[in-house]
Amino acid sequence: MRIDLHCHSAASDGTDTPAGLMRAAAAAGLDVVALTDHDTTRGYAEALAALPEGLTLVTGAELSCRIDGVSLHLLAYLFDPEEPALLAERELVRDDRVPRAHAMIAKLNALGVPVTWEQVERIAAGGTVGRPHLASALVELGVVPTVSDAFTPAWLADGGRAHVDKHETDPLEAIRLVKGAGGVTVLAHPAAAKRGHTVPPEAIAAMAAAGLDGLEADHAEHDQDTRTRLRGLAGDLDLLVTGSSDYHGTRKTIALGENTTDPEVYGEIIRRATGAFPVPGTGGA
Repeated sequence: MRIDLHCHSAASDGTDTPAGLMRAAAAAGLDVVALTDHDTTRGYAEALAALPEGLTLVTGAELSCRIDGVSLHLLAYLFDPEEPALLAERELVRDDRVPRAHAMIAKLNALGVPVTWEQVERIAAGGTVGRPHLASALVELGVVPTVSDAFTPAWLADGGRAHVDKHETDPLEAIRLVKGAGGVTVLAHPAAAKRGHTVPPEAIAAMAAAGLDGLEADHAEHDQDTRTRLRGLAGDLDLLVTGSSDYHGTRKTIALGENTTDPEVYGEIIRRATGAFPVPGTGGA
């Protein structure tokens, strides 16, 4: 089985529609794909309606969190999307993204970059607005050559010249909320240092004690030494180890299935989940 547990659609900051993502996952030879848009489940219905035969969908989300001043992302799988407490927190995080984007645009304008809200809104195309949309605007304007080049201290990285903080959930609280909604939690790209500061092992240990289920070790932004180190940490903390592409369509160069999750780990994630279950495709539109 080929299992990719971290993918984004145009419901947040990917470029494929949810339906297009399902078709692309099938074409890439995946057996299981997780839809993990940022702080939203808005793409679920379209993805389910288009799910091809032979492909299984794991519903999820990537939650924006912060601990000790460091931003991090928590992958949440197979939770009940209508559970009130987790839904309210997701809406709070999502709703803060628009004023944050306006504030970052103001900072970019002060730096001489003529980006506008209308440009960012057009790029987002109805998806949950985030930094990748501003990064794409910088590419359009010729300020940086690629989206990745926008995530530096000069521009949009944490603490960068145009960065603005947004509301982010304490990860210990996020773990509690996801567990309360019957879901499973995995810390996304825990050592992706190019995005900014990363959380120390002590913080990951605190998350493990709070019920964190796993670490995403196999990720495009982790070299082999980092992956080995994360596997050792996961072993020490009795955490699952996952791998995934963190696919964003054409916004990044990463291909679907570039990293995958072991079928036994996937089976354990399913076993632990009570809020929802994977959906096998029967041949969508």
